[in-house]
Amino acid sequence: MSLFKNIFSKDKKETLDKGLEKSKSSFFGKLTKAVAGKSKVDDEVLDNLEEVLVTSDVGVDTTLKIIERIEERVSRDKYLGTEELNSILREEIAGLLSETHVGEEEEFILPADTKPYVIMVVGVNGVGKTTTIGKLAHQFKKQGKKVVLGAGDTFRAAAIDQLEVWAQRVGVPLVKQKMGSDPASVAFDTLNAAVADEADVVLIDTAGRLHNKVNLMNELSKVKRVMQKVIPDAPHDVLLVLDGSTGQNAFEQARQFTKATEVSSLAVTKLDGTAKGGVVIGISDQFQIPVKYIGVGEGIEDLQVFNKYEFVDSFFKI
Repeated sequence: MSLFKNIFSKDKKETLDKGLEKSKSSFFGKLTKAVAGKSKVDDEVLDNLEEVLVTSDVGVDTTLKIIERIEERVSRDKYLGTEELNSILREEIAGLLSETHVGEEEEFILPADTKPYVIMVVGVNGVGKTTTIGKLAHQFKKQGKKVVLGAGDTFRAAAIDQLEVWAQRVGVPLVKQKMGSDPASVAFDTLNAAVADEADVVLIDTAGRLHNKVNLMNELSKVKRVMQKVIPDAPHDVLLVLDGSTGQNAFEQARQFTKATEVSSLAVTKLDGTAKGGVVIGISDQFQIPVKYIGVGEGIEDLQVFNKYEFVDSFFKI
């Protein structure tokens, strides 16, 4: 099918296939039961399919959109067979994701006209935020880019230490202060260092949890304002990291952070250890914010650029 042309390299595609194995197995197990004994897509099959999608963490609203699209296909072709359901799901979900994702990138691309490009990384503790920053730094460094990291999560000593380990592992400079320092001050120092060093990209960590949403909003707003004293249009990207293995809880995290700050892109991590990979489809659709990266393994290369066609192809590969 021309829609699903191969974009990824063989190794990357194998990693993606393997990373989504649990989600795929769980989904197809449910789908097989849903269509058992049925040769035609009828109302009962659609009801069962709705349940399969909801229990696969796609989310209720997105599931209803997918069902509606398939109902339109059924009404056009009265004798749609259940054996065609898999390919129809692939097409309709890829179509749905196309409304949020326009690109077909394979690589980690930085805009050529913005230097340094500032990425502020947000998300609750434990989602893989620091690891995502480290892996992103590795990808950009591999491309020959000059990278600077900023340890803006000053509420946890472990966050600073963990980011320092990544900075040493990747071989990039880290700007840090002691625990309890003002995160905005760290951001200010980081951007000044990046400008002086003529860096290509800056990755700034932020606190994973504050007392309430108002505190979070105020803290992130302050960090942004201070950044803009150095680089007027910073940050250029606010990347929200979500733990895919938490399923519906990831929706709630996305809801809270999109209310607290202007999130411009998403990274969904830990997809390799879970059957809840459907959450990527729902989150991408519901929040109309592009999923830029997905974590499909623990290795340093296992953070991938999200490509809707490759993702859907792997998810529905029989």
